[in-house]
Amino acid sequence: MYQPHVSVIGDRLWSQLRDLAPERIRPARSLLLRQGDPGTQVILLVAGSTLITLAGANGQSTLLAVRGAGELLGDLAVLDAQPRTASVIAAEQCRVHIIPATDFLAFVQKHDLLASLLRHAIARVREAEAVRLELATAAVPVRLAAALGRLVYAASDNNSQYVVRLTQAELSQLIGASRNAVGSAIKPWREQGWLDTEAGGGLLIRDMASIQAHADDHG
Repeated sequence: MYQPHVSVIGDRLWSQLRDLAPERIRPARSLLLRQGDPGTQVILLVAGSTLITLAGANGQSTLLAVRGAGELLGDLAVLDAQPRTASVIAAEQCRVHIIPATDFLAFVQKHDLLASLLRHAIARVREAEAVRLELATAAVPVRLAAALGRLVYAASDNNSQYVVRLTQAELSQLIGASRNAVGSAIKPWREQGWLDTEAGGGLLIRDMASIQAHADDHG
C-alpha cells in the first residue's frame, strides 16, 4: 500500500529535512510546480493537500494523484535531473518548505536515501497508472467519487465536512468528463444531502462514504 514520504524517511530525518528551509503558506488553487520546468527545488508538504496533474497535447489536464501532508513534491525531477513530468496545484491552503535542489541532494547523499526514494517513486508511478486506468474505464460517477474521496482523504482538516475548492468545470476536466456529466453525477448526491454546492463554485462534502457507495452501486 502507498505510504507518504514521511513514513519512508522517518520522523527524525523528516524533521531535519524540514529545517533546511523556512515554512511558507501557499493559497488554494495556486500552482506549486509546473510540468516541463527544470527540477530546481523540492517542496516538503507540512499541511494541506495537492493535485498532481498531467497536461496533454490539447491542453487538457488529467488528475494523476492527490497528495497530502507528509509528502515531498518534485523530488524525482531533482533526483534524475530531468524536466518535471507533471504539475502540482494546491487543492487547499498549504504549508510548505521549499528546499533548493542542491541542499536536497546533499541531504539524500548524507543519509543514503537514494534507493528508498527511488522505490517510493516507482510506487507513485504504479498508483498514477491505476488512476489513469480508472479514468479510462469507469463511469463518470465512479471517477468523480474517487477523485473527491482522494481529496477528502488527503485533506489536512479531518472534520466531518470538507470543502473541495474546485469548480465543477475544473473537476470535469480533471476526470476527463463533460461538465453536464459531472452535474448529473452530483445531482442525486446533493438531493440526498451528502454534499452541497458552495457560492464560489466549490463543493461541501458532508458524507463521503455515502457518495462512494452510491457511485459504486450505480456506476
